[in-house]
Amino acid sequence: MTVTLADVAARARVSPATVSRVLNGNYPVAASTRERVLRAVDDLDYVLNGPASSLAAATSDLVGILVNDIADPFFGIMAGAAQTQIGGPGDGSGRAGGEKLAVICNTGGSPERELTYLTLLQRQRAAAVVLTGGAVESAAHQAAMSAKLTKLADAGTRIVFCGRPPLPEGDALVAALAFDNRGGGRRLTEHLISLGHRRIGYVAGPRERTTTRHRLEGHREALHAAGLADEPAGGESAVNGKTGSGDQDRLTVHGPYDRRSGYEATLELLRRAPDVTAIVAANDTVALGACAAVRDQGMRIPQDISVAGFDDLPFSVDAVPALTTVRLPLFEAGARAGRLAMGKESPPPGGIATIAAELMIRGSTAAPRG
Repeated sequence: MTVTLADVAARARVSPATVSRVLNGNYPVAASTRERVLRAVDDLDYVLNGPASSLAAATSDLVGILVNDIADPFFGIMAGAAQTQIGGPGDGSGRAGGEKLAVICNTGGSPERELTYLTLLQRQRAAAVVLTGGAVESAAHQAAMSAKLTKLADAGTRIVFCGRPPLPEGDALVAALAFDNRGGGRRLTEHLISLGHRRIGYVAGPRERTTTRHRLEGHREALHAAGLADEPAGGESAVNGKTGSGDQDRLTVHGPYDRRSGYEATLELLRRAPDVTAIVAANDTVALGACAAVRDQGMRIPQDISVAGFDDLPFSVDAVPALTTVRLPLFEAGARAGRLAMGKESPPPGGIATIAAELMIRGSTAAPRG
């Protein structure tokens, strides 16, 4: 049943005219009243300008692309590639020819903001939504996401995950393109072990992210297969003020996916285990921070310590020495997500595709000295 403006007014205990003023922003309304109206809009999932069922079921020319941080090349590459398929050039006349307007929604990694953007896209009757990157591993957030995405899909919005595993209840999705983070993490650590490394530090991403867990699981699978069990931490390990417990060990430090985290975590690893001969970083940006910390401690890469990253971002080959990393086909995945969102490509069997990760061996890793 379609929610009307009158329903919102009744829920917020105001007049329909007040609801209209809040939503249109064309008349001053008391802050408390405005908050009450917006809360009612969210609670009822009211679709702006959609009182007629024929309009409510229609979709617009808008496509939302949700990213954690558009300044991060990992997300920028995928979003840009998706946009080439969503808002590509028409016939050269300046007229629209089936393209959609792609809007980048920067969540900053906030689960609440992610849901807020989905609500806004629902109100705009978005034709499609592409969600990129790892998901927050929270049962409550996953349930809220499933409910929100189901409502979007019921209204005709096509939903695609890119670089993100499907939700436990993923019926609303057109497709989920998931990177093989676990396999990539395993192959990277197997490479280091094959060189002779036995003390390998790991700078992990945020604990709550699926990407963090999958890459760390692959790393530890390789360690255990080689008989190199991780040592218990006996304490907390975190950077930038974040602490936690659980599966930590003395050779693993968690932090954000940024350069500062890589720098601070590496200093902590070297303090905690000065005998490490290699460091695996959560991604290439973190690896740059790790390299800086190693050099600031008077050590050379890879002669004194090897450093490896993940993602194969454009700058990784230009680092000195060039960074050994795991290549994820970010542009190809983003473009495919865009085609799926536009209905230009058929979904994979079962709606889920695992995208392979490729090991890129470069100069930042070598056999340990001695």
